[in-house]
Amino acid sequence: MNFTKWQGCGNDFVLLDCREQEPDDYAKLSQKVCDRHYGIGADGILVVLPSDKADFRMRIFNTDGSEAEMCGNGIRCFARYLYDYKLISKTEFTVETGAGILVPKIILEGDKVTGVQVDMGEPHLLGDEIPVVGFDGKKVIAEPITVDGTTYAMTGVSMGNPHCVIFVDDAENFPIEELGTKFEHHSMFPRKTNTEFVEVKDRSHVRMRVWERGAAITLACGTGSCATVVAGVLNGKIDRKAEVQLDGGKLIVEWAENNHVFMTGPAELVFTGNFSE
Repeated sequence: MNFTKWQGCGNDFVLLDCREQEPDDYAKLSQKVCDRHYGIGADGILVVLPSDKADFRMRIFNTDGSEAEMCGNGIRCFARYLYDYKLISKTEFTVETGAGILVPKIILEGDKVTGVQVDMGEPHLLGDEIPVVGFDGKKVIAEPITVDGTTYAMTGVSMGNPHCVIFVDDAENFPIEELGTKFEHHSMFPRKTNTEFVEVKDRSHVRMRVWERGAAITLACGTGSCATVVAGVLNGKIDRKAEVQLDGGKLIVEWAENNHVFMTGPAELVFTGNFSE
């Protein structure tokens, strides 16, 4: 099976074009392919499929074999693949995902691709939409959550997948390695959660580290960056457009006045190859 390896801000993916033939078990394949010692190594796999609702369909599987609804860095890489490999000639097109139909836009300077902007749609803020137990019909803004004996203020946001945003004084030294999984599996999150630990630098800059559901610590998270900006606005900490500094690079996120969240950042080809299932 042929593959291409991509990264967006260090969040890396193995992309498989399965329009003609699909593997028997995506979960098992993802675990094998993503293993960094015995496989290709990645945070997840991206799957290109046909769609009867959009130009293409994208599926995402994490390193543990679970399927994610959406991935912000992943959809930029997915879009860049479609454009670079001439599966599509338009610079703006539609992609069906588990979080609905999203619209990536290839950013060009002359003939050179400099990045990808994605209309990530509207954030979902009610507890039953995220979901967060005990907040049906209500927003989850700076609500208490106790993890490992310490109470934090969490803000819940769904970008088609669940996020718990925690504002901290020092993102670099926050014990994410110890606490990340405890947030992910907390009883308040029936579908588990991605967790962002965010330090506000000023009203247009934040430093964010992430523990991703099903993948543990990653160098970046696109949907998490979008959730971070939305949470920052809801808490009055940042403006509606901000730079999010991640372990692997930076993204520009804007929560526009039409309630859509726009994410702009890089998507780069790492290498190509083939493997045997």
